[in-house]
Amino acid sequence: MATQKISLYWKEGVHFESEGPGGMVSIDGSEEVGGQGKGLRPKALMLSALAGCSGIDIGSLIKKMRIDVDTFDIDVEAELTDEHPKFYHKVLVNFNFYGNHLNQTKIEKAVSLSIDTYCGVMEMFRQFATVETKINYFPKQ
Repeated sequence: MATQKISLYWKEGVHFESEGPGGMVSIDGSEEVGGQGKGLRPKALMLSALAGCSGIDIGSLIKKMRIDVDTFDIDVEAELTDEHPKFYHKVLVNFNFYGNHLNQTKIEKAVSLSIDTYCGVMEMFRQFATVETKINYFPKQ
């Protein structure tokens, strides 16, 4: 069984740096709790992890499946519960693909493999939230 470790370093106030496999990221709280905009907020990092996990899968699958895509991006929107502790209970993941010769069948297979098989962060989110996914296609301009 694999184990991962991060270290969190206090910089000042509610600003921290998190170091883990592959790099560092700055974390800061909201202005209401003394944050100064020096990093991502922890819940936003969760959404970034979700998009990043699936993005890495899809980027790898685009290469393996030889899918012709100019570029793609992922937008994640999430709704928090009203009561503390507030957590995401609804999540929408938009997969946006750009190009003039998009093979939608191959793209749908790549996205499906990511969200149903490979992306562990997606599975973690499903443990506490309703997750909806949507694939969008845009011509190159």
